[in-house]
This record gives sequence, structure tokens and C-alpha cells, in this order.
Amino acid sequence: MQVRVDTGVFHLDGLYDYMVPEKFTESAKVGIRVQVPFSNREVEGIIVARGDEPDRGGNLKFVTKILSPHTVATVESLDLINHVSKDYACNPWDVIRSAIPPRVASVDKKSQFFQTPSLGEGEPSNVGNTQRGSGRLSDQPDRSMSFFQFAPLIPSAEQVASVASKALKQGSVLIIAPDDKDVEQIVEALRSVEVAVLRLTSSMPRDERYESFLECQNQILKIVVGTRSSVFAPIDNLSTILVYKESSSDHYEIRSPGWNSRAVAMIRSELQGQNIVFLGYSPSVEVALLIDSGKVVFRPHAAEVKTISFTPDSGTLLPGRIFSEIRNALKDGPVLFLAARKGYGNALLCSHCRNIARCECGGRLHVGAKSTPPTCAHCGEIFNQWKCKFCNRNTQYLAGRGIERASEEISRAFPGYPVVFSAGDVIKENVENRPSLILSTPGAQPNVQGGYAAVVILDAMRFFSHTDLRSQERAREIIFESVSLLSKNGKALLVIDSDHPIVPAVTRWNVVTLMKRELSERREINLPPFVSSAVLLVPVSEAASISSGLRRACNEGRLPDSLVIYGPTPVAKNQCKLVLHASISDSKDLYSFLFEFQKKRSISKKELVTIRVEPYSL
Repeated sequence: MQVRVDTGVFHLDGLYDYMVPEKFTESAKVGIRVQVPFSNREVEGIIVARGDEPDRGGNLKFVTKILSPHTVATVESLDLINHVSKDYACNPWDVIRSAIPPRVASVDKKSQFFQTPSLGEGEPSNVGNTQRGSGRLSDQPDRSMSFFQFAPLIPSAEQVASVASKALKQGSVLIIAPDDKDVEQIVEALRSVEVAVLRLTSSMPRDERYESFLECQNQILKIVVGTRSSVFAPIDNLSTILVYKESSSDHYEIRSPGWNSRAVAMIRSELQGQNIVFLGYSPSVEVALLIDSGKVVFRPHAAEVKTISFTPDSGTLLPGRIFSEIRNALKDGPVLFLAARKGYGNALLCSHCRNIARCECGGRLHVGAKSTPPTCAHCGEIFNQWKCKFCNRNTQYLAGRGIERASEEISRAFPGYPVVFSAGDVIKENVENRPSLILSTPGAQPNVQGGYAAVVILDAMRFFSHTDLRSQERAREIIFESVSLLSKNGKALLVIDSDHPIVPAVTRWNVVTLMKRELSERREINLPPFVSSAVLLVPVSEAASISSGLRRACNEGRLPDSLVIYGPTPVAKNQCKLVLHASISDSKDLYSFLFEFQKKRSISKKELVTIRVEPYSL
């Protein structure tokens, strides 16, 4: 039989043949965890195929132990893992660590789990032999992909539950959410469905997670709600995959190789034929391109939202005209204020010469809380006796208000109302529906029964002015999500120039114009998603040689002509970054080269570089 072995060595990524002792003949099925001898040690592996004849000659070692009686992978899930490892230039076991939870002996002793049909002895399997892009069902006529835009005024979790309930007519449903908070809200919204609802998150206790993972294989109609690793769950009769808030950075795996649950869901759909529904307020640029090309159907929700924009007054948090609107809203209920940043003051300037205060390391100084000394944002050094390096004075000017400083100004502007703070380590899930001032940062907005009387987006341009390439995409999602929390008669109050395109977009609840504008800008300057990208983090000592080696490979035809190399750029202690762009048609060649490059470093016993394929941020 063939076993995928956890060798712990990057270049030893193939399948290995082992003999099956007679006592394990019945229990050694595809997808079972086993213990096998490998290089003078005992390691874990997963059976991927059974056969009469080994692929190679010579004496074969025997499987030592069956670690679990339960299958943890099906032929289909093993095939998916293999395709993902090919697409992300990594060892398959790097994907398995995320895809399959660790075994728990106490759970293994239970016997109620259904054992999915697996390949028996003598039946063929192509797991492990898949070429990049082969064996996929991308032209299958029954598959569908769509983007479901959330409507305003209705909790998004309830809308997800509605979509999932309708999809149950075709089979089981998988909902992939960014974080545990979203999972709990969706599970609560599904309380009325008459099928099993399973949670599957990495933060669950180990035994509960493992048991839930095994229960996914039961032959019953079910809805599985989990975080990003649940995209690999071997769910019986899975018909539909829902990716909730698909533009969220939490859909990107933190550990190497950094796969994205949206991309993995699409690979799974191509291999297995599930329908995919992306859900959110505004699509990511990747999904926007699929919508623009007709591969994804856009399902908008036409609505009219009462929106008023207020041109920012220089140096003030709230423009003068906005006060009357907020006071009127406070007569009807709570008002949500959304600030772009947490903390107190996000930038420190000298009040005399207006130069930016910086640390010796080059990092900007910021003030984390009132009456605390400035701190370097990079190295964390504290400046108890700060003085300006340019004029030697010590009077400070705080620029870039954080949520804490904004709360001080807002509470003074509207005295007599309770102030609720939701940001950082203090996050409120829900607040009472009574006149109050609710201050929040993105992702921490509390829910309120009946909705907010007004939602105020403070200094809205700050949401668009971040330096990374996702700032526009992220700002759209944040603003639309916050405005969706309004009550039926509530108003969206945006502190931004009236000619900014976000104002009519929110008013008409229409992101299409913004989406097409950003795609057009990215197309003009050859940025993702119009090019394939990869980021390499390499040791400083090797940055120049690796960079020149990549350019030489390009000149010699071993890398595509479309390749563009940016860097190396110092990013952290002893590390440099290389950014690679290539045309979409050349992406397979680029990623195959990076995989072979990593294998050669492993064979040479060099430190592996960190490779991120299609990362969230460059």
C-alpha cells in the first residue's frame, strides 16, 4: 500500500510503499492513520492507496501500527490536499496539518462514527500523482458560483442561514466563516433548521474538534459551520460551500503555505462539483474579476440608505453640521461611531516645528493611552523624556486620533449619554437599544436589537488611505458592514467629501461602480488579480544571490518571460522580501519553479525560505 508520510523533510514529499501485516488487512483502509518506520524512526502517515503490487522493487517495511480505527481522509479529500500543495508550492503534509486535526485517543475509542466508503484492496487511486490543474471538473455544467451581497438592516448571519437553508435541498452545506465570533452568530441563526449543525473550528477543545471532524462523514443531511480549515472537511454528500465575508484576511492561513479558503473552496468545487456562494457586503478584487468575466454571478440587493456626507473640518473630529444630526438620532436610540484606528494618538509630531517624531530604528512614535509616554511602533522603545530631534523642544502634538482619544472628544460633545467602548481587548457583542454613544473600531461593532439610530464613520478617508493594496477593498467592506447595522429609519453619517464615490455607493447600496473602478486601475498598472504573485522572505545574507539567481533563471528560460522581480527589500531583522509577478498564464510555471527551488534548498540542507502564493498583502 502507499502511505503519505510525515517525514518532516520538505523534499521527501512522495508516497512510500509499505507492506500490510495480515492482522491489519481489514483495518488498513484508505484515509486511516498509521505508524510506519521511516529512516530509523517511527512516524505518522495516512494510507492513500491499497494495491497488490508495489510501485518499486526491493524489500518493503511493514506498517507498525494502526493509530486510529476511523478514517480521517477520503480519496476526495486526499486529492484536494494534493492539488492545494501543488498550487501553493509546498509539501502536502504542510496542508494536512491544517486540514486534519490531531487525533484524540479517547474519541477514537468511540464507535458511533460512520466509516465512509474508501478504496479497497486492488482498487486504483491517483492520489499523489496529480499534475497541477489536472483532473478538475471546471467545465461541469451543474456547478455554479455566485456572490451574494448582504442587504442592509438585516443581520448578515441571518442572511447566511437563509441561503444555507435553501441550499439544503441539494445536499449538505459547508459554511466557512472568518472567526469564532462569526461561527457562533451563524450557528445561533441556524437554530431553527431541522438538520444537524456541526461546529468545526481550531479553537475548540481538541476532543470536541476531532469528534466534530469525524462526524462530518456521517451519512446524514447536515450543515457544517467552521473557520478556514473546515474547507478541507470530508463532508458526506456536500452540495454547497458558502464562504462568509470572503474578502476577510482571516480566510488566509497564517502558517505556511498561507493558502486561502476561498481559493481552496474553488479548487474543491472544480474537483468535486460543489456549488459555491461567496457572501459579503463588497467582493474582494479576486471575486470582482470573476464577476466581471462572467464566471461568478453577482446577486445584488437593491436598497436605499439615508446617507449624509460632511466635509471634514481641519483639525476637528466632528464637522459642525453633523452635531444636529447626531443629537436628533440620540432621541431615537444608540449612535455608533466608527474610528479607523485603536489606541490614543497614532502619530506624534513636534507642536513647534511639526516634524514627525521617530525612533532610532526609523519607526514612528505613537501614544497608546492618555498620560502615557510615546512608544516606537516598530521596536517598542519607550520615550519617557521625549525631545524633538530637530528643534530640541518637548511639546507634543498628536495626529491621527485613535478610538480612545475620539471617545474623549465625543463624550464631551454629547454630555449626559452613556458611553460604550468596543475595541482592542474590550469588545462588546451586544448593546442595549437606548440613547447612548457606542464607539468602535472595525470588526468590533456591537449588535443592537432593532439597529442604530445613526452610524457615524469618523474621518472616513483614513479607511481608504492605508498603504497596502487591500485598503480600498477593506474600506468598502468595513463601511458597508457598519452602515448595515442601522435601524429602519436610521441614517449613515459619513465624515468625508461629498464627491467621494463611497457616498453614492452607500446611498444606493451598490458597489459595482467602485468595484469596476478599482479593477480598471489595477489592470492599467499590472497588479493582482491581473497578474499572479508570490512573496519570498529570504535571509538577508542570501537576498542578493537569490534575486540574481531568479533573474538568471528568467534569462535562461527556466522562468517565464513575463516574470517581474521587485526587491530585495529589508522587512525585518535578518530578512528581506522579494515580490514576484507573472502573467496568469505563466502562474503554473512560476509556482512549479518555486517548489523545485525550495526542494533543492532542502536537499542542500539550507534554511527554507518562506513562500506565500497569492498573499493577502504584498
